[in-house]
Amino acid sequence: MTLSSKISLQSGQPLSDALLTSCDREQIHRPDAIQPYGLLLIAKADTLQIIAGAGDLEARLAPNWLGQTLPDLLNIPADGLKQSGGKALNNTRVSGLQDETFNAQFHVSGEHLLVELEPLDSRNFLTWEIFSQIDATADRFERCPDISAVCHHGAQVFAKLTEFDRVLVYRFQEDGSGCVMGEKRNEAFPSLMNHHFPASNIPRQARALYLRNRIRVIPDIHYEAAPIRPVEAGTTGIDLSDVQLRSISPVHLQYMSNMGVAASASISLVVDGILWGMITCHNATPRILSEDIRAACRTLAGVMSRQLRNKEELITYQERLRLRNAIEFATSHFDPAASVKDNLQRSVTELRSLFPCDGFAVIDQKEIKTSGKVPEHADLLAIRDWLRLGSNGGIFCSSCLGKDYPPAEMWPKASAGILAITLPFRTSLTLVWSRVEIVQVIEWAGNPHKGAPDHDGILHPRKSFESWEQTVLGHSHRWTTEQKQAARRLRRTLIADYQTQQLRELNATLTATVQERESLIQQKDFLIREVNHRVQNSLQMVASFLKLQARTSTNEETTEALSEAQHRIAAIGLVHRRLYRGDQMGMVDLSRYLEELMEELCSSLGEEWQAQLRMVLSPVSISADRAINVGLVLTELVINASKYAYGGQAGPLYLSLSVTGDRLTLTVSDQGRHDINLNGSGFGTRMMKAVVGSLGGTLTYTPLSPGLEAVMAVPLDINGPASAHEDIPDGLYS
Repeated sequence: MTLSSKISLQSGQPLSDALLTSCDREQIHRPDAIQPYGLLLIAKADTLQIIAGAGDLEARLAPNWLGQTLPDLLNIPADGLKQSGGKALNNTRVSGLQDETFNAQFHVSGEHLLVELEPLDSRNFLTWEIFSQIDATADRFERCPDISAVCHHGAQVFAKLTEFDRVLVYRFQEDGSGCVMGEKRNEAFPSLMNHHFPASNIPRQARALYLRNRIRVIPDIHYEAAPIRPVEAGTTGIDLSDVQLRSISPVHLQYMSNMGVAASASISLVVDGILWGMITCHNATPRILSEDIRAACRTLAGVMSRQLRNKEELITYQERLRLRNAIEFATSHFDPAASVKDNLQRSVTELRSLFPCDGFAVIDQKEIKTSGKVPEHADLLAIRDWLRLGSNGGIFCSSCLGKDYPPAEMWPKASAGILAITLPFRTSLTLVWSRVEIVQVIEWAGNPHKGAPDHDGILHPRKSFESWEQTVLGHSHRWTTEQKQAARRLRRTLIADYQTQQLRELNATLTATVQERESLIQQKDFLIREVNHRVQNSLQMVASFLKLQARTSTNEETTEALSEAQHRIAAIGLVHRRLYRGDQMGMVDLSRYLEELMEELCSSLGEEWQAQLRMVLSPVSISADRAINVGLVLTELVINASKYAYGGQAGPLYLSLSVTGDRLTLTVSDQGRHDINLNGSGFGTRMMKAVVGSLGGTLTYTPLSPGLEAVMAVPLDINGPASAHEDIPDGLYS
């Protein structure tokens, strides 16, 4: 190849769109003809009667083939054909009229059964030697260090196996075009190593067929197609996708003729169900590739595909591991006490080294921290605002920024591709890795723009395959999938760090608040201790004074009143002590309080009362002021029982505290004789009525035989009157 031409192409400009579209419309799987080196029979799937065929059937198979059944014509059993759709009889040997032996392949196409008969090569190629060669080749593939080495060795292996003049290992790119990565040739053809081919070379429906049939052979491109006949059989447009003998598109045959190719074979390289590339074999003279060699090619292509996948997975793993380690190294230098923004701005050098780039920037609201070659600050701020408008999940990636963001076409030397992370913080941050323009010179096998349909609407393939160079502008190096995934991982890490920092600040605020509250509680506790101490001293002083007065008094009635007052003072003092010892400020365990109150009452009334007292108390917590009121009522009821039921002597006394629904019930009963007027107007009676009223409860008496039962029922509502003294008449305690 001596001619070399150049053209400058801006990023994103499509190659041969008209050619690609026209090729995609061609129904290459329904040619209604086959290549004449073999034969084709078409039979009804239900009756196995032959209704059409293609090729020189009369001279090579049977003069009266039409109308016969497949079992009769081919001398094969009918049961296997009907039960399995013909698939069980692949590679069946069929004898012809001219001492030919055919290999019969069976395919189902709708309501038809297709039988393609391909002549067998007389030599037997599949021996133990070829199996050992396949094993050695697989071991050699495994030892190849990378994909390029696998492609290079693959070209050598398939050239030796097929004995074609030129073998190319061709890899598809993301845009559908392809690049030659391995080559083995002789002097019959020029080199196409590293040359690119447009996507229109192998249109969409052809790639689907290459996935379906992994090998395709054209022994002689100058053949005259053998049409399917008779036309009236109704098989026009029948799907021949699975037929190896299927006739080739005239456009493709002309394309090969323009390349100087007389025979070709194509073997698919499929990785994880995707057409990774092709092994393309060219010969300057007609050459058939027999079924046994094709079988060996299928096996080796499978081995090669697996090794290509392994090499790609190894490269991916190594890149992911490198990026993960790089992210951990960069973030390990972050100061836990500093903000994420400050850490990012202090670590621009480490962050820039995460991805191969020419520059890096951390963009705040107005402040920008950069390293390396990046666009101007105003342009970076504009990019930040543009990124915020997109819905890209916080990650944007482009190796042709001018195509996605037109203003970038003005400064490709500053940035032609970026990888950006937008962080949704209270004050948002944007991280940008920038790559400058790389002027690429792509060497094509001929001008890919030529070959579009002429004015007559007929598709004509290009005629020149001389080296044609294309200069691509506005592109940077491509960002890999692993780099995009690493950017997402880094974004998640930074967001987690920001959330941890926010949580740390919130915890610090809460800790300060709790400490302040604890300080206030300690002060309050100190005041309560002091108040309780003074109250206890005051109550003790009053109790001592009453006791002294009772001793010096000569009036029995006065002495008795002073004694009752002592008991009431003791009840109030006990609540204060319980309140001081309680875990819940302002709340009292009423059952424990009443139990302790009865111990003190029994002690003051006489030790013999302990043996007469029976208590069943259910635990319940109420406010301290309500507990005082309940204690006052209980004290009064017990004093009344001692005075009026037993005449000051000890007697059976039953005390019960229970909770039912939202009410508590206090029951005091005795077995003595009562001469008391329940509706009297004495001090104790008036006091109990006032206290029970302040609690919003009721006090009822039930005469027993003998004895008296007093029942006080009050609501548990703690939102009642705040003080036990609110509804008590003035002067009651004076």
